[in-house]
Amino acid sequence: MTHAGLLRVAFRRRCLGIRTVLQEHLSDPAANRWIFKATAYKSPGSKGFVGYGDADPSNVSPLVRGAEMRVAETRAVNRALRKAYGIGLCSVEELGWLSGPPDPAREAGKQPAPAGKNGSSNGQPRLRDRLCLLIRQHQLDPVLVKRYAADFCGTETLREASRDLVESFINNLAAWAAKDREGLLCKLNSYSQSEEVHS
Repeated sequence: MTHAGLLRVAFRRRCLGIRTVLQEHLSDPAANRWIFKATAYKSPGSKGFVGYGDADPSNVSPLVRGAEMRVAETRAVNRALRKAYGIGLCSVEELGWLSGPPDPAREAGKQPAPAGKNGSSNGQPRLRDRLCLLIRQHQLDPVLVKRYAADFCGTETLREASRDLVESFINNLAAWAAKDREGLLCKLNSYSQSEEVHS
């Protein structure tokens, strides 16, 4: 879901208002790093739903480089609205890897992701985020995608698969969805039918 999509949800549900505040003590203007706090109010008596957003040159697209302050505010608003209206999916703007590679200095203190997990230890996008984005972009059933993924990887569950297998599955899914979405939907639906047979 995009920022515009979240705002439409808020408008339809008559959101009372959104307040944003720059977190000056946490921001670093010299490094162009900004952090915002946003509070979404659903009704006059609402205490508000809070979300924080950060942005700096390492996690925004080159296309919006120099507008990190606005990106940080947008991310904060998105998170506050998701909390207010119980939207589990991250907005596109919240997925920092979509905007550019992580800052190696920030990644240096992180522990490498263990084998078989969906994290990243080499500065690449988290596989889980890539998969979630594909599911949203092509409006796929996440349950059926997981079943297909486990079958593709030859494991009982997707969590048991190695990172290489998961990455291979995601690349395959992306190519198939772009080339023949209807064919992919037929494939996914076959997992729904097989589940009904076993039930």
